[in-house]
Amino acid sequence: MRIIGGTSRGLHLTQVGEGDAKAHLRPTSDRVREAIFNLLINGGYGNPVAGARVLDVFAGTGALGLEALSRGAETATFLENGAAATALLRRNIGLMRAESRCEILKRDATKPGANPGAAFDLVFLDPPYGKALGEAALAALTAWLAPEALVIWEESTPPHAPPGFEQLDQRKYGDTLVTILKAPA
Repeated sequence: MRIIGGTSRGLHLTQVGEGDAKAHLRPTSDRVREAIFNLLINGGYGNPVAGARVLDVFAGTGALGLEALSRGAETATFLENGAAATALLRRNIGLMRAESRCEILKRDATKPGANPGAAFDLVFLDPPYGKALGEAALAALTAWLAPEALVIWEESTPPHAPPGFEQLDQRKYGDTLVTILKAPA
């Protein structure tokens, strides 16, 4: 697992193999991450990464949020409550030397409480597949989002977004279905 593009391109992140079932880690593959960022940057959305405040939900290793930082995001906040994932996340932030631009919130994404900072422009949502956790998390996090924020949601089946979200695109990469949503204005 590595950073695919931007200022930290080629940086190898802490490995977790094919995923850690006990810790429920299933890192987004380099191939899918590259496809997501190519779509965001070259898919007619302008460049929503540049200068963005990023929220990486069910962050795991943090690869999505760190990739966004490498490609010009201003800050990344990682929402993760697993101990193994949080340890990997801290190591990866350190490898990238991005501590001053990152924050880890150890919270349940389906019951996150109040947003401790400004609204987020770009959200990566990569819940454990098939458990409806993405739906619950996005509904709970709607108040954390800037008007018309983009949400990039990875799931194995078509997700059901809360009312008011507009689906902009959906692409299948192997077992991963990537859906791009726009938050309500």
